[in-house]
Amino acid sequence: MALTQVFQKLINNTIKEVINKSHICVSSFREYRPKEEVKFLDNGTRVEAVNPKTYVFEPNMSRGSEDDIVRTVNIPAVTVMEKAKGRWFEGFVSALMKSNNIGVFGTFRVGDLLWGYEDPLLKLIQKFITMDDHFGLFYKKNGTDDGDYIFFTGKQNYQDFARIDEWNGQSTLNWWSTEGCNRINGTDGASFHPVITKTEKLYIFSPDLCRSIYAQYESDVSVRGVPGFRFVPPSEVFANLTINPDNAGFCVPAGNCLGSGLLNVSVCKEGVPIIMSSPHFYQADDRFVQDVFGMNPNKEEHETVIDVNPLTGMLLRGAKRVQVNVYLHQIQGFSQTGKIRMLVFPVMYLNESVLIDEESAKKLYAVVTEANVIVNIPFIVISVGILLGVIFIVFMCRQQTPAVRLTHHFLH
Repeated sequence: MALTQVFQKLINNTIKEVINKSHICVSSFREYRPKEEVKFLDNGTRVEAVNPKTYVFEPNMSRGSEDDIVRTVNIPAVTVMEKAKGRWFEGFVSALMKSNNIGVFGTFRVGDLLWGYEDPLLKLIQKFITMDDHFGLFYKKNGTDDGDYIFFTGKQNYQDFARIDEWNGQSTLNWWSTEGCNRINGTDGASFHPVITKTEKLYIFSPDLCRSIYAQYESDVSVRGVPGFRFVPPSEVFANLTINPDNAGFCVPAGNCLGSGLLNVSVCKEGVPIIMSSPHFYQADDRFVQDVFGMNPNKEEHETVIDVNPLTGMLLRGAKRVQVNVYLHQIQGFSQTGKIRMLVFPVMYLNESVLIDEESAKKLYAVVTEANVIVNIPFIVISVGILLGVIFIVFMCRQQTPAVRLTHHFLH
């Protein structure tokens, strides 16, 4: 069945969404993210910096190229319909879409979908809806930073090392409906405080998710010979409020919760109906997995993991795995949506991974080994003292006991 027919049947509500794995495009990029414009504040207790990110396409690690063509949901069109529904110009926008043959789905070049393109519908509706006439999932995010950060240096408390104090001049967010959900917790995920224990939670603030998350200890690991702890986000992080009441503030509008494993980030994405999840709806409600043929969630491939050296807090290996989805449903006044039922439509998923290089691993291993020796010196001294005491007692016994008994003791 041709993809065009599949999408048309999806609109007519006569077929479930199908993900054909043979049509999946895998694009790999090398990411550079130095901290720049570094400036120490308040006698070295805080430090200000920006974190620009640059992506360079790696053809040898990809399946396909940025010139490949994919057919997927037309995100600008869906966004415009959501913004126009119920407003006086709704009919005009619908007619405009029909006359230009613009529907819920479209065909796009991979590079355009990622980095941005001039969208014809966004250009046409400028008089009615104020939006940038360009769209891309990473539009204006290549070679740019995601805001100004102020971190604690740990000078006053080592556990505050690398913890974010402010982001873009704010110490809290304003997208969510509760104080707890708007709190900026933790680091940016690049490093953590030293002397990490297995019982603590590692908090990370993610601008991509527009919220803070946390990870818990799962197991001991070794990365290039360096010992580490593996931390993973538990399912409670993205659970429905019936499971985790602390997540009530992430339901937007207030009280409108999609289900476990999903996060509606439209409030921080200029109204674009983006729903974030783990790849293949890992740890999400089963109904979202069942709605899409081809979903096969599994822990090994789709879980976010953080491997950190507990002594130094340095990141050894990490993988941030998230899926970008679009919320689809029938919109009255727009025949383009047909009889489509409520559906969370996967567009792409990301595996942003990092691994410590060999040279850095060797240096870190040397530091950890030296630190372990220093830490264990008291125990070594105690052990030597005990050994010398035993030797002294044995020597005294030999002076008072027949040698045959001692020999018998050794033979025994």
